[in-house]
Amino acid sequence: MSGSVTAGTWEYDRQNCTVAFPDGLRALVVAVNIFNASRLIVPLPIKMSKATSGKAAAAKHKFVIDYSRPANDGVFDGAAFEKFLHDRIKVDGKTGQLGENVKIHRDGDIKITVTSSIPLSKRYLKYLTKKFLKKNSLRDWIRVVASSKDVYQLRFYNIQAADEEEEEE
Repeated sequence: MSGSVTAGTWEYDRQNCTVAFPDGLRALVVAVNIFNASRLIVPLPIKMSKATSGKAAAAKHKFVIDYSRPANDGVFDGAAFEKFLHDRIKVDGKTGQLGENVKIHRDGDIKITVTSSIPLSKRYLKYLTKKFLKKNSLRDWIRVVASSKDVYQLRFYNIQAADEEEEEE
């Protein structure tokens, strides 16, 4: 049974178990009593607009990976990291096929900006960054730290503080 039933001023959609009212409000049918065909209707707290009921707008995600500290010391290659990201980021389960969905832009030897029109997690970029560091034997000296909501920084481990503690003892 699919389709919808119209009764008076509201419309019942059997497939989605919802009731649509003329003013745009929707209600969810929670329980159906089979014996006497009574329904319990719970109104949803949101008003469905034409934009939300149709095609959702593409959300833009912009992430920045700041590698200026290791690059200033000459141990990190930004061009190789950009190529690594381009080859390894998966879009629809396929690597290397970013198309128009994901853009990777390198700003000199300071940072890489990854802009995506599809869902892309910041954690995935951290995973790929750590994988690149491990591949280049830098994982023992450089760590990936979130400095703000959409920014990762590559920093050296603070080894000097540990050396000073050993000298004091």
